[in-house]
Order: sequence, then structure tokens, then C-alpha cells
Amino acid sequence: MSVPSKIKTWQMVEPGKLALTEIDVPELQPGEVLVEVAGCGVCHTDVGYFYDGVPTVSKPPLTLGHEISGRVVAGDDKLLGKEVIIPAVMPCGSCEICASGRGNRCLKQKMPGNSMGMYGGFATHIPVPAADLCVVDNRGDMPLEVLSVVADAITSPYQAAMKADVQEGDHVVVIGATGGIGVYMTQICAALGAKEVIAIARNKEKLERSLEFGATHTISTLDQNVKEVRDSFKAYGKENKLPNYGWKIFECTGSKVGQEMALEMLSFVGKMIVVGFGMHKVEYMFSRLMAFDAEIIGTWGCLPKYYKEVFQMIIDGKIKVDPFVETRPMSQILPSFEESHSGKLMKRVVLIPDF
Repeated sequence: MSVPSKIKTWQMVEPGKLALTEIDVPELQPGEVLVEVAGCGVCHTDVGYFYDGVPTVSKPPLTLGHEISGRVVAGDDKLLGKEVIIPAVMPCGSCEICASGRGNRCLKQKMPGNSMGMYGGFATHIPVPAADLCVVDNRGDMPLEVLSVVADAITSPYQAAMKADVQEGDHVVVIGATGGIGVYMTQICAALGAKEVIAIARNKEKLERSLEFGATHTISTLDQNVKEVRDSFKAYGKENKLPNYGWKIFECTGSKVGQEMALEMLSFVGKMIVVGFGMHKVEYMFSRLMAFDAEIIGTWGCLPKYYKEVFQMIIDGKIKVDPFVETRPMSQILPSFEESHSGKLMKRVVLIPDF
């Protein structure tokens, strides 16, 4: 098993600029391992950091990328040679927040491409804490690099579903159902037994496809404003004798209009779960929240303990990954960022090291 003296990496040296470079392999600390990267997914957050200057904990130069799968090549003898998925957020495990069961928002958490110094996934290797790694067993014919998307695109929606307490028979709305997170949010809600999963997005062709992956009904936002989408939602509910209360609404776009739609749909004893990240401000009359006895819930990352559950759902065929992932050589990182930023990507891109 080869341990390099240098890590080859695509570093963000400043917002909007990448450089192909090499950095030293650090001396591993107790409890750390070195992972050889098999694949790293291009997340909307990475693209936001790169173009929009969203502040990270670690300042440039740094390597972005937090959706990582790979193989352990150094460190803990029990993990050597193991295929692993690296959780996007790794809690400290010893603070009061972790003790409360909400370690996904641990203030001391480690996140590749964000709070681990210069180290991220768009590289040949990455040093990471070993404690929370998800060891990949019996992946069948599922390529290891494709499983990198488990580290955020799939587990973050699962954490959102756990926060919302999605149960069998629930009524659910997914706004942004055709996006990188929304396609999995839809599948997860269906797999957990939701009776109605209404998929809302712009692209009618993609919405039609969502009916094959968990959605029970679709609403296109094309040529409809926020109130018209709300009215379409209400009309469907009335026509099908569905309750006008208790809906769980997952906002996955992070856009202002998506958040406005979710707030318009939020009603009696309902829940709005904010899954997508955006920099916009939205106006809302909070007295409605009081009158509805409703909830607005934030969700961040995913507890490492859920990774095995999500992986098993994939192996069992309850969550489909292949139709929504495209692999590319890591040398195509810049055009992949550009396509993601412009909204042209049809699938989640996973970059495979080709240094």
C-alpha cells in the first residue's frame, strides 16, 4: 500500500481561481488516518465558496471538496486497506452539543474543504479523523467513487427527514425535488413510508422522471409565481381529499423563491425544514407561525451514526444513486464548477483523481 510524500491537489488560491499544486503529507496525529481519494462530489456549497466568497473556517489557499470516498492507506492498523466514506461533518464527540445527540452541529466539528486547514477532497489524499468513518462493506457492483455522494447529497436529506420525524403515512412536499439534494430527499421520504410526496421544481421533464423515484405528484414552477404554485398545491389537496394540516415541507433549493413557496404552504401543525443553503433574506409574518402552531426547522449535515443506515438503503435498492451521478476526471474541476454555477448540470458530478 503506497503512502506518498506529497498530496497532489487542486487548490483554491483565491475566490474564482484554482491552482494545480502539491502539499506535504502531514504527520498523522493519534486517531487520524490518511485516505486515498477515490472520488469527490461537486456540491453547491463548494461552488458557492469558490465563486461567491462565502467565508470558510479555513481561508485560501485550501482544497475544497467534502463528499469523499476512498481507501485508508495509513494510520489505524484496523482500517488499513478499508474502503470508506468520509462524513462531511465529523463531530468532536465530547462537547455538550454532541452529548445532547446533535453532534451534526458540533461547534468543534471537522469538515473537509472547510475546517480542516488546507485539506479537502479535490486531491489524491486527505488526512481525517478515523472515529466516524463509514466502512464500506459489500457494495456489490456500486463503484466506490460514486458512493462519495453519500457524504452529503444523500445523508443530509436523511438527517432532514430524521429532524422532521418522517413517518409512514406522512404528507410531504419537496421543493427543488429535481436538484442534487432534492432527488434524494424525494426518495428518502418515499422509502420511509410517506403516503404523499409532492415534487416541486421548474423542469417538467425532470419532474416527470421524479415519479419513478418516489414522487406521487408533481407541480412545475415554470410560468407560475409563488402564490400560483401554492394554489396548485391546495387544489391538488382538495381534489384528492387530503388534509390541509400536518404537511412536512422540505425546502431544498436554498433560493429566495423556494423559501417563499415553502412559507406560503406552511399551515396548521406543519413543519418547514430548511435543507438548501442560500444568502437571501425572506420576509415572513411570524404571527402566522404562532397561529398555525407550526415549526420552521434548520438542519445541518448528518450524524455519522446514520451513514450505515443510508448505505444499507442504497444496497437494498430503496435509494437509487446511478441515475443521478456523472463521473469525470478531476482535471475537469473548473468546467464542472462553471457548469454547476450556471445551472447546466443535469447530474451530480463526481470527480476522480487523474493527477
